[in-house]
Amino acid sequence: MGAKALIVVDVQPTFCEGGELGVTGGNAVAARIADFVTAHRGEYAYIATTQDWHINLGSHFSATPDYVDTWPPHGVAGTPNAALHPLVAALGVEHHFKKGQYQAAYSGFEGVEDNSDRVQSREEFAALKAAGNTLAYALQDSGVDHVDVVGLAESHCVKETAIDAAELGYSTTVLTDLTAPVSQDQGAAARVAMKAAGVELAASSR
Repeated sequence: MGAKALIVVDVQPTFCEGGELGVTGGNAVAARIADFVTAHRGEYAYIATTQDWHINLGSHFSATPDYVDTWPPHGVAGTPNAALHPLVAALGVEHHFKKGQYQAAYSGFEGVEDNSDRVQSREEFAALKAAGNTLAYALQDSGVDHVDVVGLAESHCVKETAIDAAELGYSTTVLTDLTAPVSQDQGAAARVAMKAAGVELAASSR
């Protein structure tokens, strides 16, 4: 196996217990990820986080959400719950990708690298993307051939990020003890979809 990357997907208070779209076990996942990164960061040539960073989404937010295409407000750019979970923030990861600024985005590959907590204008977002500040470019530039994916939620943004990585040709693994789904049924469906896309599912202790 050549150079590896670790993508830590959307480990934010908004997706943990007490957040707007809290996932059961979210805080425990954050703690396990923090321990894993501390113990294994030397194995990775590249580590990045992603965050939902919603600015103006129109119909993605709804007062009467269906939890399929529409959702309660969450991950609102510039708010404390959109920041990285404190345990992940304390790791000092260098690369951070914000996604979903002006349209729904489930995959980290839809985001742009932005290490600040400012709220981007549409023009700033477009300029960052046009300049190649994307996860796909960063992985290519780092000489990565294997991607490990962890974070929240397994059934949504972890799944989409992992499938995109596999479709880009990376050997891709979701570390199953370092993620959690919105629901058990949705988690089971996500695992079927990921396996069908060629994503490996394995424990972090593999």
